[in-house]
Amino acid sequence: MRDKKITIIGLGLIGGSIAKALKERLNITCIAAVDNNESSIRQAIGEGYIQEGYTKLNDSVYDSDIIFLCTPVKYTLEYLALLCGKVKENCIVTDTASTKKEIIDYIDSLDNPPCFIGGHPMAGTEKAGFASSFSHLFENAYYILSPSKNSPKEAFDLLTEIVQGIGAIPIMLDAKEHDIITATISHVPHVIASALVNLVKQSDSPERKMQVLAAGGFKDITRIASSSPQMWESIILSNRQAVKDTLSKFTETINTFIEYIDNNNSGSIYNFFESAKNYRDAFSNNRTGLINPQNELMVDVVDKPGIIGEIATLLGKNGINIKNINVSNSREFEQGCLRITLPDSESVTAAYNLLSDKGYKIFRF
Repeated sequence: MRDKKITIIGLGLIGGSIAKALKERLNITCIAAVDNNESSIRQAIGEGYIQEGYTKLNDSVYDSDIIFLCTPVKYTLEYLALLCGKVKENCIVTDTASTKKEIIDYIDSLDNPPCFIGGHPMAGTEKAGFASSFSHLFENAYYILSPSKNSPKEAFDLLTEIVQGIGAIPIMLDAKEHDIITATISHVPHVIASALVNLVKQSDSPERKMQVLAAGGFKDITRIASSSPQMWESIILSNRQAVKDTLSKFTETINTFIEYIDNNNSGSIYNFFESAKNYRDAFSNNRTGLINPQNELMVDVVDKPGIIGEIATLLGKNGINIKNINVSNSREFEQGCLRITLPDSESVTAAYNLLSDKGYKIFRF
């Protein structure tokens, strides 16, 4: 594998993290990149993660053994059209886009398609760009692989080995099934989060009292509404039918709940919340899903001078980095008052265990 020539098209958060993971975790040294941001290319070369960088496709790219397309869906399709018929016969082409069916359908419509395997790493952060990328982004994250009509077993096995090598958990899914799943657990939740934020914006007073008080729980459940509008426009349009079908089911659920209210049906209202609670409580805390985890803890402490410094010092002395720490002013539905934001799930676990051992009352999200 070390001898493979790999090209990454799109050197942003995902592409940059793949480059870093390939270099640091698999010791692959022949890595090139294509990106229209020359500063990202210069940074990646300067830090030793890629050996060649280009702003356009060229013969060197076509000579790759593996090509990762790390761009939004519409650009992925454009690059596929440019690559078809030019890459060498045994080159594996894969992508990282959030939808799969439109891309796989395009590949399968070709008479002589390249060896293509759809990919979707369920990992990311709210930040973008190569500067925000890091090699352990994919640790314990599910990485979906979707076959096309030209996905030989040897190619699938090799890509699976690479996915495992960068720390992810490969799962094979049919493209249509993938898009139905992602519509339900990722795409529609982003629509709903944005709709909730727009509802508050439209309902707010000129003094913006709702905006002031919309902290705590509301801010948490709508956090994903801060994602890139450009990216989500592309995702929704690429997965339009599955998103529409899921939104219709969601509308039916809301209408049914409205009937419970109209009929004063306390039992059904209780069961609605109980069913959701039980199902959510069964979710794994040890895996990364499609929506990024918050990596936060709440600490129940008395407001006294030095308490923040006391906790920050304790964590710092034990090698736990703090991204942010603040007092929660809206705690109607929260336990604890000191909110600590950490860089990753491992830091959350370490901080939770350390503070618990020291007698602090800690709550995980």
